[in-house]
Amino acid sequence: MSTKQLKLKIITPEKTIFEEMVDSVTIPTTEGEIGVFPHHIPLVSALASGDIVAKRGDEVIPMAVSGGFIEVKPSEDGGTEVAILADFAEHVADISDEALVAAKTRAEELQKMKDNGEVVNFEQFESELARSLTRVKIADKWRGKKYRI
Repeated sequence: MSTKQLKLKIITPEKTIFEEMVDSVTIPTTEGEIGVFPHHIPLVSALASGDIVAKRGDEVIPMAVSGGFIEVKPSEDGGTEVAILADFAEHVADISDEALVAAKTRAEELQKMKDNGEVVNFEQFESELARSLTRVKIADKWRGKKYRI
């Protein structure tokens, strides 16, 4: 591993979303957005909903994420590893217009259920709402911008 890059791995309960060497990564945490570069200090933090933006050379690689944890640690070969264990993660290019419409509709349904006093599992409600809103927000943010697919 080049010590001028870091190993970024993004994992969800379903699969590994991303695993590559990158120059840097910006990550939304519950304490605010952080930038991680090679030789970053060790760190463990809760992940907030938003977009992870990895950079490699001139390439920008954005991903929508919601919930989970991050760990930054030195690797055995002297480099830096960033592991992101996300409840939900998706490359921006994979968020289709159909998925956005479905996410908006689901978010509205969940909000109506809550507003009408229907019995809802709060954890599931919060998780689904955060995922739906994150998809919409991040897709809108990156619409028309240049990034690696």
